[in-house]
Amino acid sequence: MTRARSGLDKVSRSRCRCLLNKELRSNCRQPQLHWTFVIQLTRHDSSVMDSVTEGSRRTLTFVADLLNEDTRRVALLELSKKHEEVPELALILWHSFGVMTSLLQEIISVYTLLNTSQFTTAASNRVCNVLVLLQCVASHDETRVPFLNAHIPLFLYPFLDTTSKSRPFEYLRLTSLGVIGALVKNDSPDVVNFLLTTEIIPLCLRIVETGAELSKTVAIFIVQKILHDDHGLNYICATYERFCALGTVLCNMVWQLVEHQTARLLKYVVRCFLRLSDNARAREALRQYLPEPLLDATFSAVLRDDAATKRCLALLSEHLSGLQDAAISSSSQFNKDPDFLAAACTTPDQWVV
Repeated sequence: MTRARSGLDKVSRSRCRCLLNKELRSNCRQPQLHWTFVIQLTRHDSSVMDSVTEGSRRTLTFVADLLNEDTRRVALLELSKKHEEVPELALILWHSFGVMTSLLQEIISVYTLLNTSQFTTAASNRVCNVLVLLQCVASHDETRVPFLNAHIPLFLYPFLDTTSKSRPFEYLRLTSLGVIGALVKNDSPDVVNFLLTTEIIPLCLRIVETGAELSKTVAIFIVQKILHDDHGLNYICATYERFCALGTVLCNMVWQLVEHQTARLLKYVVRCFLRLSDNARAREALRQYLPEPLLDATFSAVLRDDAATKRCLALLSEHLSGLQDAAISSSSQFNKDPDFLAAACTTPDQWVV
């Protein structure tokens, strides 16, 4: 009996080695069947890991360490550093039992600190390491949709809703925006449809108004990606209030960029205006209040080496041609006054579908 059991153990270990090697070297098409089992092997039977590279062994060990509160901090730090080096990390994180729950526990534990002075740099760094791993999951083609279906982005909205300008909070907002940015980067209609059911656009617009430059850039990038989708454009232009909310923020941003010119921010602002001009009613409103600096040579120096954005500006001008002189005159009236936008737009009754 003992001899038979010993033989069975040898066969089992042999099969485990084959399974592990195959899993680590394959495209992981069905990782949910094996990753939890593989991670447990790193804990309880190190002999099956003999033929695995040191880097893969350390990665699996750190993933297993996420399940233990005593080892989680170091594991989060190490995995966040190497998330780009392990192509299948998103699959391992998503399909390993208890790992996503542990990451969400880390996020929820920070909520009580958001309105206090206890949200330190150390606390910010730790939760941002969690967000880096969530961004990894959000970026992967095979985990993006399950990530959305679980409504995990909603757990980040309290972070985006903060207003403190201190460095820990700014870093928190920026890294949270990175997760949303990873979702919209691939122009997936499913992502846009999901985000439009949430408050992501108002949150992004407030960050564009009040955040630091890098946060502004990522936030306006997200808005531009949503607008790029037909459903997103129709959503924004469906009501007077939505269009004016976005248009006001974009116009304010143009006037800020006149004083502090930044090509990276300007690029996304221009693309947002250009996309809005694809909608007939929005185009009529833009002819009345488009800021004058976008129609003259104000940004010629900062865009000298940016041929793509210069083409977008030229195309925007073409879209609004015919009433360009009126547009310049009206935009001068705007004179940095966001209230002019409401007067320039059609009335709410006329705007409603």
